[in-house]
Amino acid sequence: MRFKAAIMNEEEMRRALIRIGHEMIERNRGVDNLVLVGIQRRGVPLAAALRKIIADVEGKEVPCGSLDITLYRDDYSLIDDHPHIKGTDLPFSVTGANVVLVDDVLYTGRTVRAAMEAIGGMGRPKTIQLAVLIDRGGRELPIGANYVGKVLPTSRNELVSVNVKQTDGKDGVDIYSID
Repeated sequence: MRFKAAIMNEEEMRRALIRIGHEMIERNRGVDNLVLVGIQRRGVPLAAALRKIIADVEGKEVPCGSLDITLYRDDYSLIDDHPHIKGTDLPFSVTGANVVLVDDVLYTGRTVRAAMEAIGGMGRPKTIQLAVLIDRGGRELPIGANYVGKVLPTSRNELVSVNVKQTDGKDGVDIYSID
């Protein structure tokens, strides 16, 4: 794997998240029925950042939780004989709520499909929306994001790496070439 380019630095990432937060408020006409669900791993700190942004703008904290989609993946048995369960923590009901799934990168759409299936098993949301920091194209399923930080068309020979302080010690997005 070879480093190709830095796509977003900390400040660009912060600005993209602020824009996404404002778009969520606008689209949902406020935040009264809004819940954020970060998809494990890097969607969780991104959802927490969006929660803070929304609270700063609206003066209200929206419920925020985490979702582990490992057992809902259609390929998890191909990835590992012993899947690593990271845990789901949804301290609220999704029934009747406008659920915003938050993830770092949208690529094939399979992670989002698994997340929608997992959420559907927990209740019946009013809507399910999707917020991603990076949309890299390459869909295998007809899934699109409602909120996108940056569109970054890539090839299958490239890897998009989102770094978040909580996990990686820094915020930013890089692209690598897989040789």
